[in-house]
Amino acid sequence: MSTPPDEPAPTRLILIRHGESRSTIDRVVGGHQGCTGLSERGRHQAEALRDRLARTGELGESPVLLTSVLPRAIETAEIIAPALGGIAAEQRCELCEIHPGEADGITWDEFEERYRPGGRASISPYSPPAPGSESWAEFFLRVGAALRRSADEHTGRTVVIVCHGGVIEGSFVSLGNQPLRRGFELSIENTSITEWLRPPEGPGLTFGPVPFAGEVRWRLVRFNDSAHLQ
Repeated sequence: MSTPPDEPAPTRLILIRHGESRSTIDRVVGGHQGCTGLSERGRHQAEALRDRLARTGELGESPVLLTSVLPRAIETAEIIAPALGGIAAEQRCELCEIHPGEADGITWDEFEERYRPGGRASISPYSPPAPGSESWAEFFLRVGAALRRSADEHTGRTVVIVCHGGVIEGSFVSLGNQPLRRGFELSIENTSITEWLRPPEGPGLTFGPVPFAGEVRWRLVRFNDSAHLQ
């Protein structure tokens, strides 16, 4: 998208989920210890996204590139970077998936047995699922602050964030004002693109009635765009 030179530019947040991870294949909780990077399929997914972005130029000529500190996100960012001008990604832990505490690195079967014997419905979003972990409420609070900070630091630019499914889910709470407990599930494919747009600040520059006084309303431009995988 382009903006006339005499008009302020909107801020684009491009959220890209990492490629398929080895921890997913191994069914391991992939926190700071458990994440071992991308699977072979995950690398191919990231390469397909890179080729698409190089071909279409849809993210512009000089975006900002951010990533979490988890290897699966870092590897994905490194693979797509050539299509974004070869820029280096800035790593930020605040963009990580939910911190799993002492569950980090154990198998998902062990996790279910130790911490979720009553099933998913038994876990409150306000209670940490494992000792030392974040609750979902704490996680979404962190994600909301991180996404808004990223937008504020780079107002009027395109900010590409290579992150995680949970971060993208959190964007619906923090930018879309969805409730913490949604009545629907989100399907988020590996290396898919979700785009949020914040209009420039100024009189009348908004997408509609805002939910809170003084707050600019965000627009969801696209969600789970994974056309390059088809």
